[in-house]
Amino acid sequence: MSPPKETNSHLFTLDIGGMTCASCVGRVEKALNQTPGVEAASVNLATEQAKIRLQTGAETTINSVIASVQKTGYDAKISTPNGKSEIKPQQAFWGSDGLGRVLLSFALSAPLFLPMLLMPFGIHWSLSPKWQLLLASPVQFFLGWRFYKAGFKSVSAGAGNMDLLVALGTSAAYGLSVYLMVASPHANHELYFEGSSVIICMVLLGKWLEARAKQQTSEAIRALQKLWPEQAKVLLPEAVIEGNAFLDQYRELALDQVFAKDRILVLPGERIPVDGVILFGSSHIDESLLTGESEPVKKTLEDKVIGGSLNGEGVIVVDAQAVGIESVLSKIITLVEDAQTQKAPIQKLVDQVSAIFVPSVLIIALLTGLVNWFYLDSAAIAILRAVSVLVIACPCALGLATPAAIMAGTGVAARFGILIKDPQVLEQAHRLNIVAFDKTGTLTIGKPRLLSLIPLSEKFNRSDILATAAGLQLGSEHPLAKALLDAAKEAGISPFPPTESKAIPGVGITGKTNSGPWSKQNLSLQSVASLHAGLETDNIVQKAQACLEAGQTVSVLMSKDIPETPIAIIAFGDELKSNAQQAIKALHQLRIRTVMLSGDNSAAANRVGNSIGIDEVFGQIMPSNKAEIIRKLQSADADHSRQWVAMVGDGVNDAPALAAADVGMAMSTGTDVAMQAAGITLMRGDPSLVADAIDISKRTWQKIQQNLFWAFIFNATGIPLAALGYLSPMLAGSAMALSSFCVLSNALLLKRWRPGQV
Repeated sequence: MSPPKETNSHLFTLDIGGMTCASCVGRVEKALNQTPGVEAASVNLATEQAKIRLQTGAETTINSVIASVQKTGYDAKISTPNGKSEIKPQQAFWGSDGLGRVLLSFALSAPLFLPMLLMPFGIHWSLSPKWQLLLASPVQFFLGWRFYKAGFKSVSAGAGNMDLLVALGTSAAYGLSVYLMVASPHANHELYFEGSSVIICMVLLGKWLEARAKQQTSEAIRALQKLWPEQAKVLLPEAVIEGNAFLDQYRELALDQVFAKDRILVLPGERIPVDGVILFGSSHIDESLLTGESEPVKKTLEDKVIGGSLNGEGVIVVDAQAVGIESVLSKIITLVEDAQTQKAPIQKLVDQVSAIFVPSVLIIALLTGLVNWFYLDSAAIAILRAVSVLVIACPCALGLATPAAIMAGTGVAARFGILIKDPQVLEQAHRLNIVAFDKTGTLTIGKPRLLSLIPLSEKFNRSDILATAAGLQLGSEHPLAKALLDAAKEAGISPFPPTESKAIPGVGITGKTNSGPWSKQNLSLQSVASLHAGLETDNIVQKAQACLEAGQTVSVLMSKDIPETPIAIIAFGDELKSNAQQAIKALHQLRIRTVMLSGDNSAAANRVGNSIGIDEVFGQIMPSNKAEIIRKLQSADADHSRQWVAMVGDGVNDAPALAAADVGMAMSTGTDVAMQAAGITLMRGDPSLVADAIDISKRTWQKIQQNLFWAFIFNATGIPLAALGYLSPMLAGSAMALSSFCVLSNALLLKRWRPGQV
């Protein structure tokens, strides 16, 4: 099961049938945008879908929108929640773009073009005109009927498309052959049945190859949709999670019948059907198709799990927290679908060209026929050259160039945990020359840890100090308290339970354990000099200052039995992520300058930045000032050139900076607010994904440029060659089919991309 595609009643998706080229896209889009009540519409040839947003309060119904599309000659229906339904193999084989029709057309046409292949070998053989007519007619009117049908619909709508060009071109060649055959039945002259038949063969072959390639470009979405199990094992209300007695106390329900707070049983090897928290058991969970993380992740009690991930060796019970459209998988699918349906800004140029393309081709073909007839005094040659112009000019490649690259690029990026939700990012990313990082939670783990515990008295050993300090913090939810308790747990030390304790906001905590009264106080650079410990004061101050200057949070444990005497210095810090330095190095290889924004004091921030190779560090930055710094970075440099800046963050306070940047990248380990403000979401808290995201964006943009270049060049050179007689109708049909296939194949090369290729 896959979740509904739209959560907003004013936003919906239509599956559009019958589109064949960029002109079709323009016509459908124009009809939708002219429909009363439609605020915006975007049509994608590669996905064969239209995204439509209705105006707030509009009385327009979905049926009226569908009717607007149908008036233009195309089929339309509401997209199903599971996306396009699977077509049965038999239907696919004999369908309009099926292999069966391609094979049948070639089987009927082979005897027609075989004589041409034998001529270089000195073999002169040909079928009689009647047999040629008998073989060409079913190809023209049965297998080629789709072109007449779609072409007639386009003419009825007052426009033209690829099908009209093919129908006119092949009909002209077929009609000329019939005329010559009837007018001079006994004359020994050349007929052109093979031309019309081979054109239809090649166009059908091209459409079949297109259909296969389109299917491959959208396989990322289908792979994500298949992660949804059809059913979930919901524990009965009376089931008690204890031992193994509950393993048969469940009922299987369809996913749309599962609600939050249900307890879900997941057996080894099954996919987890919902987002939630583990109530029982532990296991290794494979989240690779969701996050791009190749290694299974160890999950135990109270750990979060993501619906669609694969359970490993353990039996677990999950408390359902997000189901259906609220789940992470649903949001990922929606993000990728939106990115693939939206248009890159460069597509506007393609749409403008496509709007006038087919009428222009019809005029060029007519002029070609008239000019050649006038100068060569041969109606047959004039018609054949006009046919070649009609066939070679089909703008299929032009319509597929941009969406095919976007689908392939965003799809492969999603496989490795990079969600590009805005195609405009692809156009911006290739310009980037600065990447700014938030420090906490982005370059660092974002969770305080005990980094050092320095005993200052020989009367107490390290274990007793840690047990005492952790004991004072029992029951506290403060991050530093959790860091102490975690450190004691890792060391196998049991905290000394306190007999009394009292937190003093902004100062620390006091209390008693079985070893006496204690206090733990926070220190700053200003207060560290107030410590007193006899002859060792200077040594203590130096140790405390070293920790503080390294950006660590420092506390001192004091014994109240020995007034004003520190027993230990305890330093906490947020460790750098293991691959932070590698991430900065990868960006430098892309010739991108790196910047770090931190709230730490400048000395501490610079020390962190220098340790991983950051080019410029801004310390003591208030969260509200981050967006202002991004705008300053974007301003012209010494060469008066505008700088293009990406911002990477994970917190609520990063959202303004993410929105202000040219490209915002949010860590999914952070807040939803940050992810909504960013154009790219990184599904793992891995800073090395930043360089990978820029790399795949640049490669996708390059493919868009390459595809558009070859599509424009193909038509710009093909039409004159056809008009001058250098391309026969058969070659024109083959070249037209090949152009679309080449554009799609070039886009599919992106599927070979892997992270870490920078």
